[in-house]
Amino acid sequence: MIPHEFAIAGIYLPPLLIAAMAGVACAMASARVLNHYRLSKYFFYPPLVFVALACIYTVLIGTFVIRI
Repeated sequence: MIPHEFAIAGIYLPPLLIAAMAGVACAMASARVLNHYRLSKYFFYPPLVFVALACIYTVLIGTFVIRI
């Protein structure tokens, strides 16, 4: 069953938007963990790592959780 849209409070949202919001939330959590343990100092440009993590999490959530 492939979802065509999600209805949240009467507003229809596409599944890719839901996957993207969840991906950004997971990337924010990962960035906080990396900053807490001071591992982000090993990256050349940490904001680019955040964008890459958001893309990776969005694809993984869209593929395995929501099944876009």
